[in-house]
Amino acid sequence: MASSPFRRLLHWGPLSVLCIIKLITWAMVHLLGMWWPPHTSLAAALHAAVFLGLAASTLYYFLQALLEGPGFIPLGWKPEREEDTHNLQFCTICKGFKAPRSHHCRKCGYCVKKMDHHCPWINCCVGHNNHGYFTLFLISAVLGCFHASVVLSICMYHAINRVWYVLNGTGREPMIYLTLTTLLLTLLAIGMAVGVVLAVGVLLYLQVRGILRNQTTIEDWIMEKAVGRREEQGLPEFVFPYNVGWKNNVKLILQGARYDGIKWPVREGCGEFDLTREQQAQKQEKRVRSRLYTAILHYSGRWVPVCSWPRAALNAPCTDESRLPLTPGDVIRATRQRRHWLFGEKLVGEGEGARGPRGWFPRDAAAPTDLMHKPKPD
Repeated sequence: MASSPFRRLLHWGPLSVLCIIKLITWAMVHLLGMWWPPHTSLAAALHAAVFLGLAASTLYYFLQALLEGPGFIPLGWKPEREEDTHNLQFCTICKGFKAPRSHHCRKCGYCVKKMDHHCPWINCCVGHNNHGYFTLFLISAVLGCFHASVVLSICMYHAINRVWYVLNGTGREPMIYLTLTTLLLTLLAIGMAVGVVLAVGVLLYLQVRGILRNQTTIEDWIMEKAVGRREEQGLPEFVFPYNVGWKNNVKLILQGARYDGIKWPVREGCGEFDLTREQQAQKQEKRVRSRLYTAILHYSGRWVPVCSWPRAALNAPCTDESRLPLTPGDVIRATRQRRHWLFGEKLVGEGEGARGPRGWFPRDAAAPTDLMHKPKPD
């Protein structure tokens, strides 16, 4: 279930981010004092101030995104008008309806307002309340790490060639002194800074693209399936209802406090529940195309079941989605498949409340239910 804001810090993700920020900041402060000391000129002081400002803003927006949280739909929530419940999905875990643009996060344990994705680095979801802080954190981190990667690389070059400068230089070159420990820490800081620029830079690009469209990562996936579904069935093109122009989309992020995360402005000609109805149609079609399987072997839920299923262990799905423990006789509705794995939901009863735990399990641990009950030929 969702933890308290301060308990979110006690996780490998936030602790790793804090260590990276501290390491890169230490390396920059340590080497700037030798390469371009801030007290030597106004330009040097401004240069140091720019980096320290980026480091401080990275830390601030990171903590704001983590402590603020994404915002959760109240347990047992339902719309004001009873007839609107037909346009919404029901969450059996939260015992309430999912508001438009909200999704249930199994890691947080609640339905999240305008959920974008669950981020392990802040140990919570990115949603309505913290989406702006999270984006500013990404911007500050990428700019600060790009600055650090350039400066630290230059300092490392001067440190490696320090003896040559002593023998052949003009005497005006900066002298960078590194011990074995500081050398290794600086190399690690350079690697971390470059890695952040590359990896977080891609995430920043995706976030900015989504903000300009007012479209979350999950909604991007829904739209992709909507295009394929409607083309296949010859239906009219689906219009995303929340794209109200890039300027207004940006304002929705910057002025997020003006909205409750449940009701959203929609473009002209679109309805409040257009996207939720499209989701309902996709899930109904998913149920039709799904296949029932019955567990024939015990599966403990291990991520890498080397002893029981070595081929499946070597071809495990590259995802952080959970694994589904099985006991013989369990019935699973499989909706996705890989060569050696299936993804499905365990059935625990009848009707909408029959939904049980979901996850990946080895294909060889279950057999299609229809084939198991098919009479054998004489």
